[in-house]
Amino acid sequence: MVVVDTSVVLAVLLNEPARSSILRRTRGARVLVAGSLEWEVGNALITLLRRRRLTANDLQRAWRSFRRIPFAIGACDVATALRLAADAGLDAYDAYAVETARAASAPLLTLDERQRRAAIAVGVDAPELS
Repeated sequence: MVVVDTSVVLAVLLNEPARSSILRRTRGARVLVAGSLEWEVGNALITLLRRRRLTANDLQRAWRSFRRIPFAIGACDVATALRLAADAGLDAYDAYAVETARAASAPLLTLDERQRRAAIAVGVDAPELS
């Protein structure tokens, strides 16, 4: 079992350099996500469209690919995540992914170094992705 965050999902969808490493680490694993992931991915794709890093066709293709990812929603205590966000200087969404990993006793895959350090600080395995 492994928890992934939005940065990891986007790296896979957009064929970024870390994609191969991510696919290797998730192959055959049960993939958990925070309940907010769908909205986060949608928001990120719209932001990339507005910044002209994606076309409308790219956005739709990425969304269709996202919908095919077999993931499960993990448990996340929002109050605990908000304390973590406040203490570690994270966005709430980043803290939700850390808390989901902590609650599941699962490693967290993220490309966000601040989030990775915060996860390690609360006892979550968060390996570097290369």
